[in-house]
Amino acid sequence: MNAEPKPPVPDKPVRKCAICGKPAAGKFLPFCSKRCADIDLGRWLKGVYVIEGSDSPSAEDDPDNSVWMDPPEE
Repeated sequence: MNAEPKPPVPDKPVRKCAICGKPAAGKFLPFCSKRCADIDLGRWLKGVYVIEGSDSPSAEDDPDNSVWMDPPEE
């Protein structure tokens, strides 16, 4: 039996840290270290990152008025 060698499997692309660009580490993905993860958390807490959206729900957005209903009493 003459086994043919398997073709080489390409390496997975190395993900870069979202903060500093170094290779990301498994424990801290998508960051390289706790430091970079903490920097990102600080940016979220300071409001540097913003997810656009409406300020509050309106009756037009909820035709069955489920947003405006009181929760059921137990």
